Amino acid sequence: MGIFSRFSDIVNANINAVLEKAEDPEKIIRLMVQEMEDTLVEIRSAAAKCIADRKELGRHIAHLENEQEEWNRRAELAVKRDREDLARAALVERRAIAEQVERMNAEMESLDGQLEKFNSDITQLQNKLNDAKTRQRSIVLRHKTATSQLSARKHIHSDRLDDRLFRFENAERRIDRVQSEAEAVSMGRGASLAEEIENLEGDENVEAELSELKSRLNEEKKGDS
Repeated sequence: MGIFSRFSDIVNANINAVLEKAEDPEKIIRLMVQEMEDTLVEIRSAAAKCIADRKELGRHIAHLENEQEEWNRRAELAVKRDREDLARAALVERRAIAEQVERMNAEMESLDGQLEKFNSDITQLQNKLNDAKTRQRSIVLRHKTATSQLSARKHIHSDRLDDRLFRFENAERRIDRVQSEAEAVSMGRGASLAEEIENLEGDENVEAELSELKSRLNEEKKGDS
């Protein structure tokens, strides 16, 4: 496929339509970006050659215009020396060079038209490439997000996960039963000897605090009297 045929296909391509039909949008957009970049390099290379040809042609035209002026000067000199034959021959040479310059100026106009077309093509393709790269980043991100979501949902709805949750809940129920049985065993039993002694020690502490409180209040009452 030629460079301009590929360029036409790329510029006329609707990226959205291409991606909608693609089985792997990420791969398709990557290939499109690569194709655009390769085509852009080729168009820029062709444009560079056109610019070089134009410069060379311009130098040639300038050289011929100088020659044209020189033959004109020679014709004038021949006329001044009454040598019409030499003047006529000089004018023939000047006219031949003028015709060459005319043809080259036409070539120059053609090259200018090609350069304008190259500039337009490069602008269009660069815009397409920028759009494709923007979509590429978005598509890659969306693809990674979708892949992560799919993986998470597969785990959520996995039979293995349901089985593990069932085992976990079953273990919790067994622990609840053991704790319940332990509490039931303690029900209706009196306090042990150690527990009764601890209660007595607690009562003694309360009695001591009560005695101290009464004593302090009596002292304060006497002070007020």
